[in-house]
Amino acid sequence: MQISPPKHLALYIRHYIFLENPESDIRHLRLFTDGSSGLILSGDMNLYSGISEDHMPLSFFYGALNGYKDFSSKGRFSLIAVVFQPYFLNILLKTSAKEISNQIVSVEDVLKNKLEVFQEKLFNKTNPLAVIHDLNTFFTDFLSESMHAEHHMIAATQQYILQNKGSVSSKNLQSFTGYSERHLERKFEYHMGISPKKYGNIIRLHYFLSLMNKGFDHENMTMLSYEAGYSDQSHLIREFKNNIGLTPKQYLNTENKMAVNFIEL
Repeated sequence: MQISPPKHLALYIRHYIFLENPESDIRHLRLFTDGSSGLILSGDMNLYSGISEDHMPLSFFYGALNGYKDFSSKGRFSLIAVVFQPYFLNILLKTSAKEISNQIVSVEDVLKNKLEVFQEKLFNKTNPLAVIHDLNTFFTDFLSESMHAEHHMIAATQQYILQNKGSVSSKNLQSFTGYSERHLERKFEYHMGISPKKYGNIIRLHYFLSLMNKGFDHENMTMLSYEAGYSDQSHLIREFKNNIGLTPKQYLNTENKMAVNFIEL
């Protein structure tokens, strides 16, 4: 279940996702980059890192990903994922997004008990729409002060990249922002955790994903890759594997896509 935020929060939150697993068996999950950061809230989840098998916090922030992260879940769970606009984690935690890119940060470590009430509601099986309504109130109160001018510049540049489906050059960005390539790169990495070039590559890949999900076969793969701005299929497949860890065909054959970038392996 995907829910949009109210209009006044759309500059900061892309959407909410409620997920529930009624099964008690072990599930293997993969979260791959879409250029965003976010928050995972749960009251009863047993989630483990796919590599180290470390037990994950009940609720945590994740920074912008350069690729993908694997997890395993054990037992039933319900969770709410709050998918942020890429720069919102920087505003929320008041720290460089670059320092927390590819990182998992426990909610308790940075916001103490401020989100504990939402964990309790999820644990007690409160209607997720009611929990999301209360989260909207929480974020609205937090954002009572207006965005800094620099955030507006980053947000405008992000929208420019989105509108061009990721296919923008350094010269395009310099012309749009009036900043040098290096200056914009530093600002982008501080506020969003990744460079403009990396963000553009991610958006282009997700544009290809959207085309592929509308209708894909091997005969039209070349056409779709060119439409998404790739010069050749080998470039596309390399980007696909680096960011998702799968080939396009393997992704399509994935049965349980809980979200565009959150799948069960």
